[in-house]
Amino acid sequence: MDALAEKQARLKECLQGLGSVTVAFSGGVDSSFLLRSAHDALGNRVIAVTGRSLSFPRRELDAARDFARAIGVRHILVDSEELDLEGFSGNPPNRCYLCKKELFTKINALAAEQRGGQVVEASNVDDEGDYRPGLQAIAELGVVSPLRLAGMTKAEIRALSKAMGLATWNKPSFACLASRFPYGERIDPERLRRIDAAEQFLLDMGFGQVRVRFHDQGKLARIEVDEKAFELLAGANIRKQVDARFRELGFTYVALDLQGYRTGSMNEGLRLERYKDIQSGS
Repeated sequence: MDALAEKQARLKECLQGLGSVTVAFSGGVDSSFLLRSAHDALGNRVIAVTGRSLSFPRRELDAARDFARAIGVRHILVDSEELDLEGFSGNPPNRCYLCKKELFTKINALAAEQRGGQVVEASNVDDEGDYRPGLQAIAELGVVSPLRLAGMTKAEIRALSKAMGLATWNKPSFACLASRFPYGERIDPERLRRIDAAEQFLLDMGFGQVRVRFHDQGKLARIEVDEKAFELLAGANIRKQVDARFRELGFTYVALDLQGYRTGSMNEGLRLERYKDIQSGS
């Protein structure tokens, strides 16, 4: 058995050992693979739960609904009220912890009510290499991470998803819209809608992996795209359309990040020593 097949077998064994599961399901690459794997391992002893909030675009919610329906898994929506959480709107470095604690507390309660068994979520081993305060909340609430337990990386999840025929295998990575703001930059509904509209405009133009980062109280939009998309975005016609649309959305300046898309770019401003302190919860 090769290493990848061994990890997949380990994942199946983990899921079967849980008996029944409630999957925290965003519709992304990782959670779609986890949900399908859970359904294959456990049949109808699986529930999918998706958090609905302003930081989760409608396009992602619709995609999650379609995927769960296509594989025949019961799908429940739970409203997440992160903007009402004390301190969240100020966007502190532990913002993700606050959000995950609130959301997974609700998912745990729903799983108990629906007799949905163990709550599981779809972080992978690559997530352990970045600043992810949400993992602390997941651990505190007893949520299981089967993909990490199986030792799976993002690339391996994509490869297995492709082999299983999942349309999500090459879906661009997505993180909630709150991650578009530098720590300390206020988050509110109007700003989230601006970011959502800006990213949707780029997606509609054919760009795949995109992020629009919100800077300087909304005066500056910093665009991250894959390097292969640089030339397209820099073309005169596309450039003018993007600039015009972003100005309509209230941005004074529009910039292309020359490093391109990368996960966790907002963490680059954290001082290394504080990163270690925050990650450990001290």
